[in-house]
Amino acid sequence: MYQIPGHHHISMITKNASQNNHFYKQVLGLRRVKITVNQDDPSMYHLFYGDKTGSPGTELTFFEIPLVGKTYHGTNAITRIGLLVPSEESLHYWKKRFEKLGVTHSEITMYTDRLALKFEDPDGLRLVLLVSNGDKVSHWETWGKSEVPSEHQIQGMGPVEMTVRRLEKIANTLTDMFGYTEVSRSEREAIFQSVKGEAFGEIVVKYMDGPTEKPGRGSIHHLAIRVKNDEELKYWDEKVKQRGFHSSGIVDRYYFKSLYFRESNGILFEIATDGPGFMIDGDVEHLGEKLELPPFLEERRGEIESKLSRIED
Repeated sequence: MYQIPGHHHISMITKNASQNNHFYKQVLGLRRVKITVNQDDPSMYHLFYGDKTGSPGTELTFFEIPLVGKTYHGTNAITRIGLLVPSEESLHYWKKRFEKLGVTHSEITMYTDRLALKFEDPDGLRLVLLVSNGDKVSHWETWGKSEVPSEHQIQGMGPVEMTVRRLEKIANTLTDMFGYTEVSRSEREAIFQSVKGEAFGEIVVKYMDGPTEKPGRGSIHHLAIRVKNDEELKYWDEKVKQRGFHSSGIVDRYYFKSLYFRESNGILFEIATDGPGFMIDGDVEHLGEKLELPPFLEERRGEIESKLSRIED
């Protein structure tokens, strides 16, 4: 059985691409590594932010839907994203930065037994900074032109929180099918790690009854988990089908290949390959500077660009 080495990326909904761009570049100091479109609906921006090259495990991605309504929070949803920072000193740096820039945030607290600072982006997306204790994604690279000093930069994704009605169902999927280790369990919460002891592949599952979340701006669309290559992706496609879940089948997203399925609570997972990555159609110095389209959409560039609003830097 292949091991899942951690998170690949996570995708959200934003109402305004320019506002989103400002927050994740200028406030959080991430690099915008790709401006592209939703391949299933090319009238919609798809923005990627991450480390120097947008390496797997560092990518936050957003679909722009200008007419989207508010999120009505509820259960059976992905409800918070953890981001790793190097030290307790970093949390104090970020708290002062959030105060200066008017970002909604909490006091420094604890989350999954780590020092943490909860905050929200302009769409109301719930995030939390956590002290990594050395648990950063191993291939993470500092972005030299970041607004944030290198010693305090975000080092990739940490724990991802999910809220569900049927905790045992998702627990079985993560442990029996994917080989995650259950490292903590209480009556209303369980924590799973793809690599035991490491935060960068951690999933926090909380039990909550009640209405299903109604997605809107600031809601989380799906979590993608990593596999190394096409061979492993084919293996997981078969495992998903054997488990009785409906698989999308393997889809070539140009920057990676992937498949999608919903587990028993309706949480949408993507399984995505590490490569070929974002430099397949660009170079490291100029990533994220212009609209990039996969080859099968390139002939529609004029039509696509006419439907997209300009992103203000």
